[in-house]
Amino acid sequence: MTEVADNEAYEELAYEVDGPAAVITLNRPRALNALTNTMLGELKHAFAVAEQDPAVVGIVLTGAGRGFCAGMDMNSLSAQSKGDSSVGEIGGEKRRVLDADPGDKSMGDNFKVAFTYIMSIRKPVIVGVNGACAGLGMSIALLGDMRFGTEQAKFVTAFAQRGLIAEHGQSWVLPRLVGSSRALDLLWSSRKVLADEALRIGLMDRIVAADELLAECKGYIQNLADNCSPTSLMMMKKQVYRHLNTNLHDAMVESNQWMAESLKRDDFKEGVESFLERRAPDFKRIGE
Repeated sequence: MTEVADNEAYEELAYEVDGPAAVITLNRPRALNALTNTMLGELKHAFAVAEQDPAVVGIVLTGAGRGFCAGMDMNSLSAQSKGDSSVGEIGGEKRRVLDADPGDKSMGDNFKVAFTYIMSIRKPVIVGVNGACAGLGMSIALLGDMRFGTEQAKFVTAFAQRGLIAEHGQSWVLPRLVGSSRALDLLWSSRKVLADEALRIGLMDRIVAADELLAECKGYIQNLADNCSPTSLMMMKKQVYRHLNTNLHDAMVESNQWMAESLKRDDFKEGVESFLERRAPDFKRIGE
């Protein structure tokens, strides 16, 4: 069992639970929240804590200050370009304290490589994009379930300008969000995509005023908590991502099996009774 998070456990991110929402904030604002090995380890741990907390229905991931994430810290990239084998590892005591393995392992091998574990987390992950979102930061944002952004949001793939390929799942997820030709344009040109275009082509799901972004993300999760079965949310997320990797026949067979199982759950009974009684449902939370 992953130990309970508090802000003292983390050096480079902040964690809090507000009602049914866990809020994870990348917290290196002076560096536009550029990712380090420490932050990546802390992020995985925080996701695991939120996933295991029965009070949490959904997770918000955002950035401190004027940006979401500028990508990998250039010092780490410099060390990597020089062949530093320690890059990507969290050493010593820090690694033992923050060891965590979030996600539903029954999702299969497709969700066990690098940051694809985010797609297998058993709760909704809403990304609040409050400014620049580049490189690995953009990859992590795209692996979230939805993206709400401010008018200051801007997306940059950046890899081609660093002599790299489309990394960290972008070659898979980006064409599925915006289409193959747009994906190649964004990957090849590394041009900046501002909020209006990001909304139009599918990189973002809504644009929110800067001072309302966090409230909008948490409000979305509150609505889910008030009205929806967390188990249903978990299973629908599992269906969508697993079935992106299967043919229609296999998707239908699996969905029929899971539908039969859902009809036997207490949540189905509660959903019907609460509707007939015209009251708010009282669904069981994940982890209870």
